[in-house]
Amino acid sequence: MSLPQFRLLRPASVPEAVDYLTRYQGNVQVLAGGTDLLPSMRQKLFEPEYLIDIRGIEELRKIKVVPGVGVEVGALVTLSTIEDSDYIHRSYPVLHAAVRTVASPILRNMGTVGGNICLDTRCLWYNQSLTWRKSCGFCIKKDGDLCHVAPGGTKCWAAFSGDTPPALLCLNAEVEIGGPEGLRRLLLKDFYTGIGDARMRLAGNELLTRIFLPESSAGYKGAYLKLRVRGSIDYPLAGVAVALKQPNGVVQDARVALTAVNPAPVLVPDASRAIIGRRMDDHVAAVVAELAVRTAKPLTTSALTPEYRREMIRVFAKRAVLQAAAS
Repeated sequence: MSLPQFRLLRPASVPEAVDYLTRYQGNVQVLAGGTDLLPSMRQKLFEPEYLIDIRGIEELRKIKVVPGVGVEVGALVTLSTIEDSDYIHRSYPVLHAAVRTVASPILRNMGTVGGNICLDTRCLWYNQSLTWRKSCGFCIKKDGDLCHVAPGGTKCWAAFSGDTPPALLCLNAEVEIGGPEGLRRLLLKDFYTGIGDARMRLAGNELLTRIFLPESSAGYKGAYLKLRVRGSIDYPLAGVAVALKQPNGVVQDARVALTAVNPAPVLVPDASRAIIGRRMDDHVAAVVAELAVRTAKPLTTSALTPEYRREMIRVFAKRAVLQAAAS
């Protein structure tokens, strides 16, 4: 499977990149690490006439600690850089735990945190070659009008499978977006739509530039567990992130988030209420696990059955809460 022909553009700044996005909107893709985009282009999922290589924008390659505010992480910071950061490991352990599980060391050296946040949704019928997709009559997400995951439905249910977003949700992270009107910020939880074929609130002439981790979330204990067929390379088929503030053994604040079982990464509603003010034990962890199962909506987007993935959300949610509390 060869790459389609394209013209490569290499901006040196965010405004220049936004100018290219505006000029060629609808016929352009952004290249950061390329670990997801380039294989998708080989499968003819994307055939842009223009490819914007943003790796030359140096300002987006930095981790900057701002005392009293938090941490700014450029969208081009590689996953291995985050993995190797002692500050991230010490202050935001749930993010460190999630990053360590992404693919393999080689791919983490290339893949970026911005790319992981903007990861394309996928399912059995979408993430295939052109010939394979054509034989199935295509789908809502690409070239067709049928969802094979939810036959008869009008919504794309392709699953989001990034590892860092659930951890970032637990940290109450914000994202910065650059566009023709300048920069804007919004909470990461408001960045996703929950629709498989229109997964982000990111216009065609906008670019994700930075991620902000608030200082108020620093020091939270954390854990991340994921289900995948192989121990490396594979995307999660179910993932659970947990962040806890637990001085003296009593939980003061807590967040639980899921990935790979919905069209977007999601926080588990009422998980905080079930944990705050309590000392962690098997019963409390089991309550959180039940809430996580109610939030997960796995459908037939992978080779593993929805029932099995839902049950693993129960198992991993309980384990992750107990692991975070004991860390």
